[in-house]
Amino acid sequence: MKKIEIISPATFEAQNHWYEKSLNATIHPMVSYFLNLSKERIVKRYCHLNPQVSADYLMDVLSYNPKHYHLSGADLFHVTTELGNRHMVVVENNSCPSGQKSMPLLNEFDEQGGYKRFMELSIKPLLKGSKKKGVSAVIYDKNYMEASGYAHAMADMLNQEVLLIPYYHGKDNSHIKVDEEGIHVFHNEKWEKLTVAFRYLTQKPWNRLPIQSKTLIVNPTVVCLAGGRNKLMASKAYSFYNAELQQANLKIMTPQTIWDVNKNEIPLWISKMGGKAVVKNPYSNAGQGVYTIVNEKELADFMNLEFDYDKFIVQSLVGNYNWSSTTAEGKFYHIGTVPNAKGYSYAMDFRMMIHATPEGYKPLSIYSRRALSPLKDTLEEGKSSWDVLGTNLSIKNEDGSWGSDTSRLMLMERKEFNRLGVGLDDLIEAYIQTVLSSVAIDKVAVQLIGTKGKLKKKLFKSLNDDDSLINEIMEQ
Repeated sequence: MKKIEIISPATFEAQNHWYEKSLNATIHPMVSYFLNLSKERIVKRYCHLNPQVSADYLMDVLSYNPKHYHLSGADLFHVTTELGNRHMVVVENNSCPSGQKSMPLLNEFDEQGGYKRFMELSIKPLLKGSKKKGVSAVIYDKNYMEASGYAHAMADMLNQEVLLIPYYHGKDNSHIKVDEEGIHVFHNEKWEKLTVAFRYLTQKPWNRLPIQSKTLIVNPTVVCLAGGRNKLMASKAYSFYNAELQQANLKIMTPQTIWDVNKNEIPLWISKMGGKAVVKNPYSNAGQGVYTIVNEKELADFMNLEFDYDKFIVQSLVGNYNWSSTTAEGKFYHIGTVPNAKGYSYAMDFRMMIHATPEGYKPLSIYSRRALSPLKDTLEEGKSSWDVLGTNLSIKNEDGSWGSDTSRLMLMERKEFNRLGVGLDDLIEAYIQTVLSSVAIDKVAVQLIGTKGKLKKKLFKSLNDDDSLINEIMEQ
């Protein structure tokens, strides 16, 4: 396991924090144009295409200042219906999103790219006026390439040394302790309190970090519980916020989602969706705990598995038109990539990262990922549906470490962007859907915290009645 590193200012080296193919890529002009659009122009364009949407309301949404959710990444599918209605559909939200290492530089003279923008526009305002003395850190359990990039950018922003601290689930973490005074790290032969910690903990962060802390944590753990790493709560957050958005003719678009499903009920819901669905462990990430089911064998294989948690969510499956789930709203199916020379299209998803600034949420980085196998009109006998539909690049190695299949990564650069079949209005919709879903989660996170800063356990249990999860949450 990696040790604590001391990151000094002015030591950022770009090649350590980007994939090689990203480092040498030139951003596509349309993506650059989108990222430089003002909120006013985005709202005007969106409302021109969606005249029933209130422009003033949408402007207020994009100007939202979150209390807890400062860095967010949504995964979206580019879909259409049998009537040709295209949408960007939110699949899930991520409170520790990757993306910087896959994003070509917006400005070739700004070598720190989104790492610097996030630190300057999101973290720095949170520290404004703070008189606390202490140690600043980036805490991580995955994605060292990006975690270290944030640490270097933080060191430059603060003009002081920053600690880069590994904190793995299920490993020896004797170098960290948590108490009512905050998070402490054993450093320089003594315990030192952290003033601010940028958190890149993806694996059950609630079992190591408290809900309430005198250390400023970005993003705090409550964001994960409210939906940033809890698909069940995210689905409920979207439903709550959609009721509010209805007055402005806005909506968070998602596949049909059934929550609080016990394992023995899953076959019934899959049957109702035409025998094709997606089953998810609500608390997993990085493509783990997601099961695409399109036939009896895949259902039987799933039912034979053992799980740590008691509740699941079942979602309608977005596939090819000939084999997508049937729901009350019809079928969503993948538009897919532009056919290649062999005539093959691939299912893909779209990651839109946004960050909170004093002016509201702004887009930070974008990338896309395609599935391993082509999206054909019929599934081959014995072919795993995950190979055709699964887009996540993360690979969990036998020793518990993580790798990445970058051959399926599709960048926002001149050549690869054209293969996505995505236009400016799709980018705008992806951004708006990401903001809407992030606001929904932040609103639930606010409701989950009591006046003394502690988790409202009764409220949380009423929304997420899963004893296995509740027992994991660190006591305050």
